[in-house]
Amino acid sequence: MTATAEAEPQVTRVGDIDFNDAVALLDRHALRLHRVADGAPIPGSYWGEPEAGIIASDVYVRNDTPVHSMLHEACHLIVLPPERRALVHTDATDSVPEEDATCYLQIVLAGQLPGVGSTQLMADMDAWGYTYRLGSTQAWFEQDAEDARAWLVERGLLGA
Repeated sequence: MTATAEAEPQVTRVGDIDFNDAVALLDRHALRLHRVADGAPIPGSYWGEPEAGIIASDVYVRNDTPVHSMLHEACHLIVLPPERRALVHTDATDSVPEEDATCYLQIVLAGQLPGVGSTQLMADMDAWGYTYRLGSTQAWFEQDAEDARAWLVERGLLGA
């Protein structure tokens, strides 16, 4: 999901954090993070700039890419088995369980990213326009995401 360029909300952007921290976090999941020049097209961006893009095991961002977008697209790749990951270009899945698992995991990984944290990421997701039936990302994460968590645990992507 993206906001229009004129009305983009204030959220944490890739340029606001230490890029090397993001590289290291994604590297732990066998992903490569690439910084695209300011104003240049972002390869593999489903929603268009400034949203992150994905192609196979590569995640593409600019300094103005929201951190939640970088993590969301990276998590789409993390939840896929390697043989499916290799085939990804721009659109990772149409599976609701995978989408839910991706949203959950991006919040967890934000907690491992210095300068961001899970609470900030959830606020950024709300500001950007993610919607959940309980009214906020945090309410969903804390009260309604058992299926997403179980999906991740079952696949060895989260501890029990």
